Amino acid sequence: MKIIILGCGTSTGVPVIGCKCNVCASKDAKNKRTRSSILITANNSNILIDTATDLRQQSLAHKIERIDAVLYTHPHADHIHGIDELRSFNMIQKRPIPCYGSEFTINRIRSMFNYIFAVEENDGWKPELETFLISAPFNLFGLLVQPINVYHGKMQALGFRIERLAYITDCSRIPDGSKEELKNLDVLILGALRHKPHPTHFSIQEAVQIGAELKSKRVILTHLSHNLDYDETNKALPAGFELAYDGMEIVLEHIAK
Repeated sequence: MKIIILGCGTSTGVPVIGCKCNVCASKDAKNKRTRSSILITANNSNILIDTATDLRQQSLAHKIERIDAVLYTHPHADHIHGIDELRSFNMIQKRPIPCYGSEFTINRIRSMFNYIFAVEENDGWKPELETFLISAPFNLFGLLVQPINVYHGKMQALGFRIERLAYITDCSRIPDGSKEELKNLDVLILGALRHKPHPTHFSIQEAVQIGAELKSKRVILTHLSHNLDYDETNKALPAGFELAYDGMEIVLEHIAK
């Protein structure tokens, strides 16, 4: 199973429009962050988590030509507004793409992008999608996908555990029951917005505390703001923790049969 960090940035992306801070002005490629999303490749299938605003740019950069399914964490703009780009994959694959999420998220997507799901004459070129509500573990292309309930401020969102990988982006609290479901991980990809506390996101310190509590072998911090310089922040992290960067690849050997 291979994981590509397509984007590791917060909702503004980095650099931020109009900002001249050291990170936004940096020439280091690891300080250039598109909106957060990952691609999981296993068993000859590509699973995308979230259709980030920058999906077209990410797909071209990583030569992605197939999306077999999409998992949605929550319906905020930076995680869903790339949805229209899925139509290009429909054109290649000649079939609808299944999209999975909580009832709240799927209902919001169907409302916000109602043109996709409305049946009208002369519709034009639009995505062909099938939506599925999830609240329990399910099998997808031979992988066990386990939705993990977390909180993004007051909003309930989903993280996903897939075998010994877990992906949790926008999050400020993980309930005790969900922590039990996140034990024995090889890799935890976890949101950490900045050093300063935030009402709806973990800070770096909070994410490190959660990662240490869960005892994942490797913790990769994502959904990063322009307040975090890659090299400076990475050097200060404890062993077993690191910042994500766009294009980062992770390979896990064990795949469910």
